Amino acid sequence: MIDIGWAEETARTLLEETLPRRWAHTRGVAATARTLAPILGDETGLVTAAAWLHDVGYAPVLASSGSGFHPLDGARYLRDVQGAEAVLCRLVARHSCAMIEAAERGLAADLTGEFKAAPRRLTDALIYCDMTTGPDGQRMRVERRLAEIRGRYGPGHVVSRTLTRSAPELTAAVDRIAYKLARCASVAHPPRLVPVLVGGAQPM
Repeated sequence: MIDIGWAEETARTLLEETLPRRWAHTRGVAATARTLAPILGDETGLVTAAAWLHDVGYAPVLASSGSGFHPLDGARYLRDVQGAEAVLCRLVARHSCAMIEAAERGLAADLTGEFKAAPRRLTDALIYCDMTTGPDGQRMRVERRLAEIRGRYGPGHVVSRTLTRSAPELTAAVDRIAYKLARCASVAHPPRLVPVLVGGAQPM
């Protein structure tokens, strides 16, 4: 069973003081993950833990001695130092179309060799949480989030180049989760049916 408290404290230890803005984003991503319980059920804890941990690879203590690619550095730390469950490491390693950026960085073989893809329903859920949460933890539409990332890194950066390829899949994943949430809400709160009266009859 995934220990969400451990995931939160691990992320806090690595990010809160050294990267406070990244920590704010992480808190927002985890908060969004908790809202997916109606569609994730028993897997909510796993996705919430991944939300807490998805950006730990940015921590200076990991980045300084790692590959320079935060999904891979974070997942290696969770696997090798923390002994985290394999599926959690896979979610962190592959989050938000990381495979596309790994190819841009020449790290595709490392990523695929060490961490296979997680089930799409979980990958979609984590993308939804990450791509609808801004850098300060605020909720935002996926289109605005993608534009914010491009603006922050600039047109020539590897992250911006990667988004050109990954944006369609990121947007599609957000749409898939939004659709599931909408369907779940409609089942929980079906619209009130109003009787259709024939021939001018009045309701009793």
